[in-house]
Amino acid sequence: MNQRKKGILISFEGTEGSGKSTLIRLLIQKLEAMKIEVIATREPGGNPVSEKIRETVLNFDMNPWTELLLYEAARSENLAQLVFPALRQGKVVLCDRFTDSSLAYQGSARGLPWEKVKVLNLIATQGLSPDLTVFLDIDPETGLRRAQDGNRFEAEGVHFQEKVRRGFLRARREHPSTWFTLKVQNQTPEQLAEAVLKELARRFRIRYKTV
Repeated sequence: MNQRKKGILISFEGTEGSGKSTLIRLLIQKLEAMKIEVIATREPGGNPVSEKIRETVLNFDMNPWTELLLYEAARSENLAQLVFPALRQGKVVLCDRFTDSSLAYQGSARGLPWEKVKVLNLIATQGLSPDLTVFLDIDPETGLRRAQDGNRFEAEGVHFQEKVRRGFLRARREHPSTWFTLKVQNQTPEQLAEAVLKELARRFRIRYKTV
């Protein structure tokens, strides 16, 4: 897998309401202020085709296999159109959800076979995996109170989100060295962003600078 490896891919994972999107927006500002080339994307989404898929999967009930395959299709298109080119150019890519969300949502919470989800992830990504996964670990009930998207996954309720969290924890156990966990309690987005910047400095020699 050689079409990506100049840049750094960082995925952000968590249950609903964990604060991923807010954290990513703040990190973009800080990394740009540090003169680091960075882009952000999301799953599903990131390009016109994948954004159309996003509208469908977030708003319409469907068979779990259909749900998974649509996510994988959106992922494949976003990688081809945005992520692979950015990584070849040496950019830092911040991705709001990636393959671990498929394991957590469709594998753990929906009950699809874990290993088959991993195979479909592998096909859709052509073997690409994050250099770092930032896991925002929040109590699912607290997260749902904070969530604002109003999508059907939020409507599944706290029991569903608890199964999602268990899926993330299982995925972390499989690749602990590439995960960075932040327990989301009373920290501000600024504090969370500073913690991520320090971790990037430690792992990738990105010069840490308070902005």
